[in-house]
Amino acid sequence: MKPAPFIRHVPSTIAEAVAMLAEVAPQDGRILAGGQSLVPIMAFRLAKPAHLVDINEIAGLEKVTCDGRTLFIRACARHAAFHRPVVDNPLGALLATVAKHIAHYPIRLRGTFCGSLAHADPASEWCLVAATLDATIMAKSIRGERLIAANEFFAGIMSTALREDELLVETRLPLLARDARFGFNEFSRRAGDFAMSAALVVYRLHDGKITEARVGVGGAEANPRRLAEAEAVLEGQTPAAPLFRAAAEAAAAAIDPLEDHQIDAEYRRDLVRAVVRRALESSVRVTHPC
Repeated sequence: MKPAPFIRHVPSTIAEAVAMLAEVAPQDGRILAGGQSLVPIMAFRLAKPAHLVDINEIAGLEKVTCDGRTLFIRACARHAAFHRPVVDNPLGALLATVAKHIAHYPIRLRGTFCGSLAHADPASEWCLVAATLDATIMAKSIRGERLIAANEFFAGIMSTALREDELLVETRLPLLARDARFGFNEFSRRAGDFAMSAALVVYRLHDGKITEARVGVGGAEANPRRLAEAEAVLEGQTPAAPLFRAAAEAAAAAIDPLEDHQIDAEYRRDLVRAVVRRALESSVRVTHPC
């Protein structure tokens, strides 16, 4: 199928983009960045925006930069930008590990980190990263800038706190401690398919005990989030298989699992149990270069 007719606008600055969006948003105007989510649903006419504001010609929006404390990911930074570590920090290795699980290579060349957050698919790997690492999202409109914490940004399945006339300009991720460990695991039926469940864990070791534990789960509920119940099990404990199983059990018990025509609630709960345990196991098996 072909998309319904639309008008494409091509701003050259962020100021032009938000001004155009303010004008066309009431007519279901949308932002076009990578287009790897929006264009397919337009082709099936599940979305029929009358206007697209194409931000790909705005200079600098493809950049990923760091100030020594925070990684700044601009609106047109592609998934492929993270194939290799973008910063000399465990965060760089974490993003590179996660990136290889996103869809297929041609999609990673066009799709964008910030676009994934704006689309807010529950199975999105980048949404899971943002939720687990407490990202800050910067949105801009003709009214000015607004900073949104990740735990307030995701509002359900493909729903966010972005207002219709706001452009997601940048995502900010705090750098990890130099001694941080992490593990990631997801389950999908085939490589490149949407994850049915995924887990990201990050922690530090102090005198052999886990501290600053973070356990995030995506693909299992309406939006990704940290699971305090699993983090509490890990905190202050020595990494070991029985501990990891206990944390995985706590994670499985804490979720309100999605159900669909393929997966019932209990199966998805089992998947969460598996991916959390495997993510924790990988955190001690693999040395991640900074």
